Amino acid sequence: MPRPRKQQLCVEQTPYYHCMSRCVRRAFLCGQDANGRSYEHRRQNIEDRMRILASVFAIDICSYAVMSNHYHIVVKIGSSADWSDEQVLQHWLSLHKGPLLIQRQQAGILLDKAEKIAVEEITHIYRRRLQDLSWFIP
Repeated sequence: MPRPRKQQLCVEQTPYYHCMSRCVRRAFLCGQDANGRSYEHRRQNIEDRMRILASVFAIDICSYAVMSNHYHIVVKIGSSADWSDEQVLQHWLSLHKGPLLIQRQQAGILLDKAEKIAVEEITHIYRRRLQDLSWFIP
């Protein structure tokens, strides 16, 4: 029986992981299909997305290979513990819009005590996500 990913990973023992993602129904990710139709333009898009994600997350890409219908990626999971709350928000908001409360805080609007507590809780969630393999995999 399959186990959830959070039960399979133990970053303390080994921070390195090999991941693979395959297309469904034998679809082509890149390369040429049997009819000669080229999907090669997608390869650069996938590589660019990996670079963007690696610059945002506390996860380093050690190696990758983009094949015709799947890709492999070897990553090293790091830690965002030494990032300030502001850095965590900057990293997360470079990919996502974020809730209105975070947008208000980023715009410099004064928040009341309850709103500040909510921002801290959201930042804590984002910090965990930025070192989570499930949120990283493109």
